[in-house]
Amino acid sequence: MSAKLKIKQSFADASASYDSVALLQRKVGSHLLQRVGVVNQYNTVVDLGCGTGFLTGELIKQTICPPQQIIALDIAFPMLQTARNKLINNRSVAYLCADAELLPFQPQSVDLVVSNLAFQWCGNLEKTFGGIKRILKPEGRFFFTTFGAHTLNELKSAWKEVDDYAHVNAFYNAAQLQNFLQQAGFQQFEVETCSYTSIYESVWELMAELKQLGAHTVIEGCKKQLTSRSAMQRMIAAYQKQDENGLIPATFEVITVAVRM
Repeated sequence: MSAKLKIKQSFADASASYDSVALLQRKVGSHLLQRVGVVNQYNTVVDLGCGTGFLTGELIKQTICPPQQIIALDIAFPMLQTARNKLINNRSVAYLCADAELLPFQPQSVDLVVSNLAFQWCGNLEKTFGGIKRILKPEGRFFFTTFGAHTLNELKSAWKEVDDYAHVNAFYNAAQLQNFLQQAGFQQFEVETCSYTSIYESVWELMAELKQLGAHTVIEGCKKQLTSRSAMQRMIAAYQKQDENGLIPATFEVITVAVRM
């Protein structure tokens, strides 16, 4: 199975459990909406990688005069079904199952693209950003968040004490994101970086949450070999050295970007 199909299946499987553990995603999404500001001025809005529809729903709530159309797009159809069920009374929302790297929109047809913690799962960000630039109108805007390179540093550090394999996927840093944006043709953008620390009772709780979020590919997608039980136990022992009063910290670096055409 290809990496993209694995990601698609992971998020499809997580559609029922996602909302129960997506506290960080909602917090980051709310901050992103503050950056977006008033959306009344946009006729067509795309929520790229909409998941279960949190950002789409908040876009509707904060709008005095809603856009003519909000398109909730996700690669996993069960996620779209969950979003549709949550927003069933909002007729301004259309639902589209599609790949962010292959956007099925006409050139210069969209006023605003927003995306909350979805681009870290895209394999080709230059292509993804190029597609977004293609569909945006000349005065369009583009706002997004994504996980940065320091995400899950504690987990990476713990695995380094066990072996030399990359057990945790690497995320792009701010400079790399800026380069991808420039390569796609964007010239005006602002980049902000912030770190969040989540606390867990155990390493297993962290791993379980990642699975419930559909994000367990972050710790499965790059392994070169099967992880033995003894290796896992050594990693957990190394991770527990970083604990705080018996609790396990996990860092999530979030990069927020505001783009003008």
